[in-house]
Amino acid sequence: MIKTQIQLPDQLYYQAKAIAEQHEWSLAEVVRRGIEHMAVVYTVKETTTRWEMPILKSEFFAANFDQLDFKAIVATEELKAQP
Repeated sequence: MIKTQIQLPDQLYYQAKAIAEQHEWSLAEVVRRGIEHMAVVYTVKETTTRWEMPILKSEFFAANFDQLDFKAIVATEELKAQP
C-alpha cells in the first residue's frame, strides 16, 4: 500500500470525518472507498500509442548554441524594456 498526503477543503474534511464516524471506519477507509467509486464511474482509457521523445530539427537551433552568452542577451533585452 502506498502512503500519501492530500489536502481537502474544510467542509469536505468534516463531512468525510462524519461519514467515517457513522460507519465506524477510518478517514483513510472513506477516502479509499471514494476513490474506488470514482475508478468505477470514470474508467481510465488505455492509450493506443506509446509516448516517444520528439525529434527536434536542427534548423530550429542557433549556430554555436553552446557558446551563446545568455546573460548578455538578457541584459540587452532588459535595457530595451526600460522606458
